[in-house]
Amino acid sequence: MKILHLEVAETPQESAEESETCARHKYPSMTKTNGNFRLKVEEGEFTDSQIIVLLGENGTGKSTFLQMLAGLMKPDSVEGSDSEIPDFKFSYKPPKMRTKFECNERSVLHTNIPDSYMDPQFVSNVMKPLLIEKLMDKKMVNLSCGELQRVGLTLCLGKPADLYLIDEPSAFLDSEQRIVASKVIKRFIRQAKKPAFVVEHDFIMATYLADRVIVYEGEPSIDCVATSPQSLLTGMNLFLSHLDITCRRDPTNFRPRMNKHESAEDLEQQSTGYHYYMDD
Repeated sequence: MKILHLEVAETPQESAEESETCARHKYPSMTKTNGNFRLKVEEGEFTDSQIIVLLGENGTGKSTFLQMLAGLMKPDSVEGSDSEIPDFKFSYKPPKMRTKFECNERSVLHTNIPDSYMDPQFVSNVMKPLLIEKLMDKKMVNLSCGELQRVGLTLCLGKPADLYLIDEPSAFLDSEQRIVASKVIKRFIRQAKKPAFVVEHDFIMATYLADRVIVYEGEPSIDCVATSPQSLLTGMNLFLSHLDITCRRDPTNFRPRMNKHESAEDLEQQSTGYHYYMDD
């Protein structure tokens, strides 16, 4: 049994070995009520250089959790062995980027991330793959949603931080841009040796990025629970079981592929209990 991943420079074994030498961090259990919606977050642990992907349907409170971690939203209650949210210096990318700025992108980058904007490694590893340099002289107000998304990701990664909180990096990006953005995020987090929490609905991008996952259970917009971070295999099995979906690796491109409902592959995996599974 293997974890489904796109090909990456680091192997899962290398990532596991890295985590053993990285600093460990904890956050407490938290609750938050917003109108008729209630979210409970189970306490969890993560390490530097680790990407934790939040998996859940719309309306389950994934963005709420990120905002509580960032201190942008105060929880109603905090409990656990560590009863305080770690005081991280964070960098946050919201799910949607909106701007009415008449200034060009070059000015925005120079003002907000002056050191990263001039750093050759950041330019090479982040700005060039995201095609940021082609947008330099465009006014922010004239950028498309996809272009704004790439700029927002650049601004987020360019800000020095202890914790990176990235909400829906694939939104408004086409399939090729999503692959590029995934590689940019993964490489940056590995090199920066900082942790990241990522909300992502694109299944391929989520499986590529995730070292560990948080699964959201319950009734969307009513009452949900965010589990503690768990392994990709365990978390994906739990998440897909809630959706009654099974997934296998495509034999041609090795990417995760959903089985057709009640197909032979689907029924076989359903019978074994492995919704997220592939043979050697």
